[in-house]
Amino acid sequence: MKQRVPDYEKCIMNLPNSILEKFDICEEGRQRLHLLDPYLAKEYENIVVILLDGMGTSIVERHLKEDGFFRTHQKNSYTSIFPPTTVAATTSVVSGLAPCQHGWLGWDCYFPKIDKNVTVFMNTESGTDTPAADYPVASTYCRYESVGAKIRANGGQAYEVTPFVEPFPKSFEEISGRIRTLCRKPGKKYIYSYWTEPDHIMHEKGCCGSEAAQAVRELEEQVQKLCEELESTLVIVTADHGHIDSEGAAITDYPRIMECLVRMPSIEPRALNLFVKEDKREQFEQEFSKEFGDKFLLWTKEQVLNSKIFGTGAQHPDFREMLGDYLAIAVDDLSIYNSREEKEFFIGVHAGLTEEEMMIPLIVIENP
Repeated sequence: MKQRVPDYEKCIMNLPNSILEKFDICEEGRQRLHLLDPYLAKEYENIVVILLDGMGTSIVERHLKEDGFFRTHQKNSYTSIFPPTTVAATTSVVSGLAPCQHGWLGWDCYFPKIDKNVTVFMNTESGTDTPAADYPVASTYCRYESVGAKIRANGGQAYEVTPFVEPFPKSFEEISGRIRTLCRKPGKKYIYSYWTEPDHIMHEKGCCGSEAAQAVRELEEQVQKLCEELESTLVIVTADHGHIDSEGAAITDYPRIMECLVRMPSIEPRALNLFVKEDKREQFEQEFSKEFGDKFLLWTKEQVLNSKIFGTGAQHPDFREMLGDYLAIAVDDLSIYNSREEKEFFIGVHAGLTEEEMMIPLIVIENP
């Protein structure tokens, strides 16, 4: 499979920084997405970003007609961040920061201050339903200021339309209705919206089947209908990452690897953060390479830091401690889970370094 690393000068992290600059907020070190320059140079009352979870470039090309609404409005493709996964990428598109800066590295993160792996969106100890703490761990230790908050603090209008923000829309129809209502309010404004599909259906049913195709086609129809009803609005449709179908392995089925680990892997099944016992490192490297060397890159912590794969800029104070001794990065169609249950459930996956996971579309609809 073809590999693709993130381009931190042309990636999803840069999109919100272009929005900030459009609202006259310029911060040193923030790189904008130059692909958007010709569209943001025009004056629109509303700038709307619609992020459709998992709808990478390969998904668009596989399931949508070349002369359809999305593909005829697709201006380019660009990269996600690393790892190309929802927690890291949506945090980057909300904050304009790289993962090494904001610290939301993946579904499960190791937090050194409490010495636990935490499922960040659920605030539970990884692999359990047990609360990780009586406070939100990720937002306590990895605080950031959103682009929307910066715009509002500067006297502008900015809104988030997601299932997690009041009024908590439960369908894309409700999201569209909320966007429509906000766009009719007077004044220049930024609206960021997020929807969970087609990611959810592809995890369960895979990327290539009729279920995924139907989900993407329905979203295309709904976005087209919405855009036809908007005026003086620039609509940017994109994704946080792409998807591939994958085989699975459970790390618990490999006792020679398990006996080397200090704790269970974190981050993602295709980007495994591995803490290894000092006296077991040689054994670990040999066993991991023997079992998975054709499907995964295995980098030491030093190699990870030197690669700057998590991005550039001033690192979060806990970033280096959040990283384990090794990072295993998927470059083929295998994912390594912490349990057999996860291994059996997931079909469509992301967070590795294949082109299908990394490349995302930049779809721009101009409504004068």
